[in-house]
Amino acid sequence: MENLREEFSRITPEILKLNDKCHKNSSIEKEWYTKYKVNRGLRDLNGKGVLTGLTEISEIQQNKIVDGVEVPIAGELYYRGIDIRDIVDGFIKDNRFGFEEVTYLLLFGELPNKTDLEEFKNLLTKYRKLPPTFVRDIIMKAPSCDMMNSMARGVLTMYSYDEKADDISTENVLRQCLQLISVFPLMSVYGYQVYRHYYEGESLIIHPPKEDLSIAENILHMLRKDSKFTPLEAKILDIALVLHAEHGGGNNSTFTTHVVSSSGTDTYSAIAAALGSLKGPRHGGANIKVVRMFEDMQKNIKDWKDEDEVKQYLTDLLDKKAFDRSGLIYGMGHAIYSVSDPRACIFKRFVKDLSEEKGLTDLYNLYTLVEKLSPEVIAGKRKMYKGVSANIDFYSGFVYSMLNLPLELYTPIFAVSRISGWSSHRMEELINIGKIIRPAYMNVCPRRKYTELKDRV
Repeated sequence: MENLREEFSRITPEILKLNDKCHKNSSIEKEWYTKYKVNRGLRDLNGKGVLTGLTEISEIQQNKIVDGVEVPIAGELYYRGIDIRDIVDGFIKDNRFGFEEVTYLLLFGELPNKTDLEEFKNLLTKYRKLPPTFVRDIIMKAPSCDMMNSMARGVLTMYSYDEKADDISTENVLRQCLQLISVFPLMSVYGYQVYRHYYEGESLIIHPPKEDLSIAENILHMLRKDSKFTPLEAKILDIALVLHAEHGGGNNSTFTTHVVSSSGTDTYSAIAAALGSLKGPRHGGANIKVVRMFEDMQKNIKDWKDEDEVKQYLTDLLDKKAFDRSGLIYGMGHAIYSVSDPRACIFKRFVKDLSEEKGLTDLYNLYTLVEKLSPEVIAGKRKMYKGVSANIDFYSGFVYSMLNLPLELYTPIFAVSRISGWSSHRMEELINIGKIIRPAYMNVCPRRKYTELKDRV
């Protein structure tokens, strides 16, 4: 099997030669993007996105107009017009879990009353099961070392179990979305357990979900061998799910959902495409980089309280002398937010409590010191078009590490949360059926004459 994998994965001299041709004939001059006024990544230098659609699902605000001038403000995030801070404060005050309530809000545009919420949670519980033999026949066969690929394969395979897979009526798509929201925790955790068994030689543990547990509690229950977790652990994981559930229509995976849905394709194909987008390290894998950066930091900084020593390490990061030599301080800065990321601000309130429960206050203090010093260091080394602050990835990776979540599950847990947003945007795209999304690209290749085969060099 290993020899077959090695042979299948080998890059041959022929491939290297053809790759050189790709680079030679596919490289576009960077200056041309400015010349032809093309905003790479659909964003200008200030991080402002090109308007490509309308949505009622969520809003991100990073500035306001004062006397006709755009002024940066502390970042704000609204789910269906409601401030995310008020949503979190609401369910925390009542000492209950919030992710199911937020999923209802995103999908249906209003907060549920007690009866609505209970009925909705019962519906999700009803759907929280995979088809018979699915774990054995799909997840356990050809196990993947990456859970995002495992989940994408599982989602696409669900198509085969659905008699109405291609029906894109909104009632059928809603049913499909609710089923996927319910089984995503199972797909992610079971994919990881199978990976541990086949790749690391560990015992195979498959805990069935419990009906009386929330989605956050079930993740911890299914993941841990003894199924045990503290109330604070479950509460903070639930908050993480709430904060990652939605972030406007323009983020890469949600925009992917809109683009693919606009073609009229089935739900399973649309969600699998979103998973492929989220898997990318520029989107869903950033918190893994934060954790690994801090692991390297702990090894190379002798005194975690010494500001000068920490500042020197951050300078080395920017100078490509430390960690992965990418020139980045991971977890700092955001495509939209400048003054602050509201999700990071909310998360930070609870991270300290968890660090105290885990006996990791020194590490928490190191995180806060890096958060404090990074903007100053970056400003001294880079030309800045807007402010720099900690984003949600800065603290979410720390939280996941304190929860003993394996790195392999960081992005899948993001997907477990974000499918609520993807589902909401897919429904919105189908309800407001318009044209297939098809942006324009300018061709900059000069025209040439066809050359007969016998005359080619």
